[in-house]
Amino acid sequence: MPWILLTVAGLLEIVWATAMKRSDGFSKPMPAAVTIIAMLASFALLAFAMKHLPLSVSYTVWVGIGAVGSCIVGVVWMHEKLSPGQILCLVAIAGGIVGLKLLTPAVPVSPTP
Repeated sequence: MPWILLTVAGLLEIVWATAMKRSDGFSKPMPAAVTIIAMLASFALLAFAMKHLPLSVSYTVWVGIGAVGSCIVGVVWMHEKLSPGQILCLVAIAGGIVGLKLLTPAVPVSPTP
């Protein structure tokens, strides 16, 4: 369950980053509102996932999903261009996310005092 929460939190990071771009510096109310709502939901789900996953893994995966996903949105829907080197770097980030998932034990992490 924590991995599902973390994945949804990462997807919401894509939503808020995209909405923030669309808000034009928070000058457009609807995208600005979507940004804030998605951001709060993303942070909340990340916090719940962190109850059972290590900080080092959960935060890195969350940022990675948001970074790679936002880049894909930028390329596909906003017609941004990427060089072959940039694409290679994004593939490396995605590979790192998958690697962290595969190499992280399923045992819940107990919080330290």
